[in-house]
This record gives sequence, C-alpha cells and structure tokens, in this order.
Amino acid sequence: MAAKKEAKAEYPGKKALYKVEGEKVVRERKQCPKCGPGIFMAVHKDRAHCGRCGYTEFAKKE
Repeated sequence: MAAKKEAKAEYPGKKALYKVEGEKVVRERKQCPKCGPGIFMAVHKDRAHCGRCGYTEFAKKE
C-alpha cells in the first residue's frame, strides 16, 4: 500500500502582509529595525523574530 501524503500547511502569501484602506496600503506585521523596510518579522506568542538577521524582540510579561 502507498503511504498517505500529508497535507502541507499553506503560507498565506504576500496578501496577508498588507491591507488596503481606502487609497493607502497598511503593513500588517512589524518590520525589522536592523534590515529596514520590506523585511517582516515573524510573530510568535512570546517574541517577534527576523529570519534574515536573527534580531529578536521579546514580549513584555505582565
């Protein structure tokens, strides 16, 4: 018997990174302060991380 293929998680794509409000384009995610505009940071539950340079910002614990 052939093994079942697992479904791949789909990346939402570039559409999920931007939102159009009227005539303006708004960025949905935080950008990396070291890399500059166009490089978005991955958002995790306890931190934001740049995959390009490795910059990490930890969330404040309350």
